[in-house]
Amino acid sequence: MTVSGLTGRYIEALKAKRSIREIERRLRRDALPIIGSLPLRDLHRRDVTRVLDAKAAPIAARRVFEDLRAMIRWAVARGDLDHNPIDGMKGPPTSKPRERVLSDGEIRVLWASLPKLRSAACQQVIKFCLVTGQRIGEVVGLQQSELDLGQGVWNIPGSRSKNGHPHSVPLSRMALEIISKIGDGFGISAGHVSDIIRDQQDWFGLPRWTAHDLRRTALTGMAKLGVAPIVLGHVANHRTTTKAGITLGVYVQHAYEREKREALELWANRLQGIISGGADVVSIGSKR
Repeated sequence: MTVSGLTGRYIEALKAKRSIREIERRLRRDALPIIGSLPLRDLHRRDVTRVLDAKAAPIAARRVFEDLRAMIRWAVARGDLDHNPIDGMKGPPTSKPRERVLSDGEIRVLWASLPKLRSAACQQVIKFCLVTGQRIGEVVGLQQSELDLGQGVWNIPGSRSKNGHPHSVPLSRMALEIISKIGDGFGISAGHVSDIIRDQQDWFGLPRWTAHDLRRTALTGMAKLGVAPIVLGHVANHRTTTKAGITLGVYVQHAYEREKREALELWANRLQGIISGGADVVSIGSKR
């Protein structure tokens, strides 16, 4: 059996895993072109090193290393390999968490430059991520059945959320306008969006940014407008904030739906002002 053959079996066995499409994409794009034809019995850690050396970005190298390590351990457990050839191998260092937040000027340039992208679907995904502050993987998987347009809410089921818990996202008028243009869904994968953003960075004339930076930018923008941390946690579906400790985890069962809507509408108004070059909106707790 070759490494490519093992990869096919591994993907089939883990097809129920939520992240398997991204794992498959990384393995087929980053590993198999280099070591796919190698007989499994001949696999050596130097072969994995060749895969890692081909990746310029440290985070990309780290992810493909973790994918290969998990697959090889799976193969050993099944008996496809008698031993783990990369046991004890240190992968690329884990990168520091990104802190990139787009400035108002960068948001304006980005929004105006989106029509340059070759994918209309990617344009809408970028806008929706920035408007709602939600994760790219959850945005691209949006389905019409998750939308309650009468109430103006997007209900993400636990089966699709990163932390496995259902999440409701109040939709601002700006978000609803984007949804009106996408039909049954965005029709594009998170990996494809990331690839387009990476490959066409120069078109924007901005310092490097990623799809996840859009989420950070939106949440930071809401914080600057005076949105309380507990509300931000509910907007982001961060249970480390919303269910931290006994008080919030057990005694406080308030879902903050009204506060989330106010925060997202406030941010959408601010965003509209940024992209149109208009005046700032009033933040929470301020007076006109």
